Amino acid sequence: MTLDQALRDAAARGIARLDAQLLLLHALGRDPNDRAWLLAHDTDALATDTVARFGSACERRLNGEPVAYIVGRKEFFGLELAVDARVLVPRPDTETLVAWALDHLAANGTALDLGTGSGAIALALQHARPGATVTAVDRSADALAVARANAERLGLPVRFTQGDWLQGVAGRFDLIVSNPPYIAAHDPHLPGLVHEPLQALVAGTDGLDDLRTIVGSAGAHLHPGGWLLLEHGYDQAEAVRALLAQRGFGKVASRRDLAGIARCSGGQWPIAG
Repeated sequence: MTLDQALRDAAARGIARLDAQLLLLHALGRDPNDRAWLLAHDTDALATDTVARFGSACERRLNGEPVAYIVGRKEFFGLELAVDARVLVPRPDTETLVAWALDHLAANGTALDLGTGSGAIALALQHARPGATVTAVDRSADALAVARANAERLGLPVRFTQGDWLQGVAGRFDLIVSNPPYIAAHDPHLPGLVHEPLQALVAGTDGLDDLRTIVGSAGAHLHPGGWLLLEHGYDQAEAVRALLAQRGFGKVASRRDLAGIARCSGGQWPIAG
């Protein structure tokens, strides 16, 4: 079987071309950015063990497992992160939150990432602002193990701590960011996310439980003039802006992702006087 035949077979089974290319590169032990190499070598014959690895990877993908879990990595904001079923797969949408956060994080500022998961947001902030002090919190010890390993491999000095949102967090920060669970308990899309950790996805009957908790307690951990920025669902911007305004945040606004969806909302903690 040639490379081209393997990709054609995967397409015939219903696997998207990009997914199939990434899975084949993984089976070959090549860099995930080597897609041009696949085209240049499409008539090369595949070894029997490579065919077997590719076939197994395709089966996992057909069963709904994310490509990132199968290959064990995902690029986010220019960083290659190790990921597995202990953490959510970082989404491109979340890069909108990071870009907005960097607008409010000074070179020597302080930032807190709540519900860090793989460490994606915290590590992206630390990479872009080497002189900043970045702290990341997660209630899951398993998630923190993934995040710490990513930080160590990338050489980024993010501080990690286990906790439930802001409980036990000491001090104040210039910036608090979070991509918390925001899917409603009975959302029809949940069956398609069965391979990812449910506790990192679902937040009550309307999907706003964790967002309410964070908005309600963040002020006590922000310097005057500090910012709270939150990712949320495609239809939750108005509700999250209302939560922020009711809690006393100013300059409340939303940011749109590349698809034009209001993906993040945030506000500034008031400056006394």
